[in-house]
Amino acid sequence: MMAEKAAETTAETTPKWQLAGAVADFLDELGRTASAATVDAYRRDLATFENWWHAQANDTDARPPDDQALTSHTLRRFLAAERSRGMAPRSLKRRRAALSRLCEHLVAAGRLDYNPVGLSRGPRAPKDLPRPVDVDLLARFLDTPHDGSPLSVRDQAMLELLYSSGLRLAELAALDLPDLHGGRVRVLGKGNKPRQVPVGSRARQAIDQWLSVRSVLAADDETALFVGQQGHRLGHRAIQARLVTQARRRGLPEHLHPHRLRHSFASHLLESSQDLRAVQELLGHANLSTTQVYTRLDWQHLAESYDKAHPRARRSRSDDSHPGDTP
Repeated sequence: MMAEKAAETTAETTPKWQLAGAVADFLDELGRTASAATVDAYRRDLATFENWWHAQANDTDARPPDDQALTSHTLRRFLAAERSRGMAPRSLKRRRAALSRLCEHLVAAGRLDYNPVGLSRGPRAPKDLPRPVDVDLLARFLDTPHDGSPLSVRDQAMLELLYSSGLRLAELAALDLPDLHGGRVRVLGKGNKPRQVPVGSRARQAIDQWLSVRSVLAADDETALFVGQQGHRLGHRAIQARLVTQARRRGLPEHLHPHRLRHSFASHLLESSQDLRAVQELLGHANLSTTQVYTRLDWQHLAESYDKAHPRARRSRSDDSHPGDTP
């Protein structure tokens, strides 16, 4: 009886755990500028940390306030625990990024003096970017005739638009009819940043064909550009599944998904234009370094661009002779 009363007294005097509230405030603020998918990803990563911390705190007599919980030592322990259970380096990097954003939020709110994540070393993620589809193979795939059904006409329009304009899956799925403007399309990228991207002639032709039969599937009040058999906006997984189906039907000997078409768009455009800044703008990348990694710039292309552009890189005839050579 005495032990039970002591436990109740301890529970009443234990400081309230505020991490859940801090996470909720952070996600609410994040939702004002980030997409719903980004907010959901951060929510999952931070929920994992919350669950881990509660499990650790249950072994102590009292839980410390949340600003004392978020130390570099605690965060290293959490990431080490995640690594020990087999989490991939890329996923660990994402966990660390979520914690860093949360700590930045707490620093701005005056709850932390500094961001403790900066004192911990992040895992190195492998460079496993998708390999672009060979340009000739992709052209043959896109030119393969389909059965002419509304679903196949729709799929052709999605394929052509993904490759023509380098759209992300979420950008394609979110398109509405008013976003089409002849030879360009307005998309809403990461962080709700709008941009205009050009649409190639083959993609425009495929979209026009789809618009001529769209009413067969679309509900009367549906504004989405691409709709499913139920008449409403086509979801992400449905788009991915349709690309796999079309790849199988047309005999493409490789796995096809929207991100791979985006990567192929960037790689093929860069190989022909060598204009990295233009590719950056078309992809909607905030930083040029992201575009460099994304498109897998190879040394040959960089060297050729350097030789053509740099005034001190071009060799003159006199460069072929060396001091001491006989003229």
